[in-house]
Amino acid sequence: MLEIYKWILFIYILMSWLPNIAGSSIGLLFARVCEPFLAPFRKIIPPIGGVIDMSPVIAFLALWFAQVGISSLAGRFG
Repeated sequence: MLEIYKWILFIYILMSWLPNIAGSSIGLLFARVCEPFLAPFRKIIPPIGGVIDMSPVIAFLALWFAQVGISSLAGRFG
């Protein structure tokens, strides 16, 4: 499930570079799914130079740590 969310997040980030797609119905759907997850990271990490948003990188790291933790727990108890 986390793998699917990582792909959705990745596609959403790519779509943010293309304003026509980001404003489409699929772009708005992806925003509704991804923005609640990205918002806390954006509050903590300001854009570099006011332009480059590094919060998706930290968000991907958080998802990776979550995936590793869940896999570790599943290996112990599963």
